[in-house]
Amino acid sequence: MTGTTTTEPYPDAITADGVVVQRLSIGPLTLETRGHLPEVVLAYETWGTLNADASNAVLIQHALTGSSHVARGSSEEEGWWDGLVGPGRTIDTDRYFVVSINMLGGCYGSTGPASLDPEGRPWGSRFPFVTIRDSVRAEALLADLLGISSWHSVIGGSMGGARALEWAVTYPDRVKRCGVIACTAASTAEQIAFAQAQVQAIRLDPQFADGDYYGSAGPEGGLGLARRIALITYRSETEFNERFGRAAQGIEEPFGAVNPALRGRYQVESYLDHQADKLIRRFDANSYIVLTEALMSHDVARDRGSLRDALGAATAQFFIAAVDSDRLYWPAQSHELAAALPGEVPVHTITSPSGHDAFLTEIAQLEPALQAAFYNDGAG
Repeated sequence: MTGTTTTEPYPDAITADGVVVQRLSIGPLTLETRGHLPEVVLAYETWGTLNADASNAVLIQHALTGSSHVARGSSEEEGWWDGLVGPGRTIDTDRYFVVSINMLGGCYGSTGPASLDPEGRPWGSRFPFVTIRDSVRAEALLADLLGISSWHSVIGGSMGGARALEWAVTYPDRVKRCGVIACTAASTAEQIAFAQAQVQAIRLDPQFADGDYYGSAGPEGGLGLARRIALITYRSETEFNERFGRAAQGIEEPFGAVNPALRGRYQVESYLDHQADKLIRRFDANSYIVLTEALMSHDVARDRGSLRDALGAATAQFFIAAVDSDRLYWPAQSHELAAALPGEVPVHTITSPSGHDAFLTEIAQLEPALQAAFYNDGAG
């Protein structure tokens, strides 16, 4: 990877959900696969104040379709970890300088497939393959520009956990504490299989146009189908049964039409349709592919020997947590990660019937342990 940092600020951007993000150019970037971007701009949000020796900086990493909007700040729009981050909360923004960066390839202000190339055209199908490691190296260049030589802590869930773990191994001297929640050391064959089905749902949409659909309707059907597949892995069977069972949606009768296309819907179908429609309104299909394939590439031990060898390079204090009902990132995989880390690293558990997404909705369960492990040091 090569990159030359600049201090050129870009105008703040307003994302699809009305959040204002800051933007900085980190210069050109050559990627692991030798793909090249002549300029990368990263979007980010901050909360709190960086102290004199820059020792109170906390990096929070978002999940696949998440954004940098961790908590209220630039906007009163609710953040995805609002209960965890803010004045007086576990990650206290009166003490810590919190940073969250929209991942390279995303669609919330950072350079991605919808961004314009030097000739003023959307990158589209020409946007290069990006790995988790590429994104972390880009984030390190942004940290340099922000005057942050090391992080008090880096923490994230799901894809954010993969990025946090990669930070700790790629830059061991820059990460003092690392929180990996509902994620593992590498994407497994099953996780890759679920992801591939989502990517293919988009690519097989007639409106995909090989990724060069900007200016037209785009592959909305394919993106919606990808979201439906993903949601089935993000929730648990228990939650689906308890919330929906076999109930019909409203007065619709899902059993009884001669033509199956004319039957009514089950409540669970209506739920999946609703969630798909919400994502279509806020997310770019090409970014969904880029970020999904980046997560498929996640393997912290790639080109670093065994997993134990790779993790042995990390010097951070680790906080590992799993969701007991997670059927995308099984709790056993968190235990395998913890066992390969140096020293004795416990695995904390979110107990929930909700499945994988409990790392978002029930993060409060981890707050006492996180507070004790990471945020009682008086930083700031």
